[in-house]
Amino acid sequence: MRRLTLASVAMTTIVLGACSSTSGTGPAVNPNVFPTQYRNEIITTLISALDDPTGIRQASITDPVLRPAGQDQRYAVCMRFDARDAQRRYTGLTERIAYFYAGHLNQLVKTTSPDQCAGMAYKPWPELEKYCLAKSCS
Repeated sequence: MRRLTLASVAMTTIVLGACSSTSGTGPAVNPNVFPTQYRNEIITTLISALDDPTGIRQASITDPVLRPAGQDQRYAVCMRFDARDAQRRYTGLTERIAYFYAGHLNQLVKTTSPDQCAGMAYKPWPELEKYCLAKSCS
């Protein structure tokens, strides 16, 4: 159900984006604004999409870089992590890619090809590994 929700959010964003186009009556939107809050936006989306967003291991992330997205270029961020399923079993290292539009997260999906994140430099992502649901977390 969570995967369906994430897919629904992505589809709604695309549909609403298409509906919001103007015919020269407003300022043009720059689709390639650098996403300054990319880590926070990704974590917020992941915690609602993962079965168990706690205890994540081997988390790493890249800096945003312009990558091909269809026929356009968009800022993209790749990430790898080992998360747990609903039975709290680790599922193995997963790679995902996040696409940004106008500086904000637009789509977060599993990679379907090794080329999507090829050549990107990963670095540790301790914020994701330390995510905690309890009120006493520090």
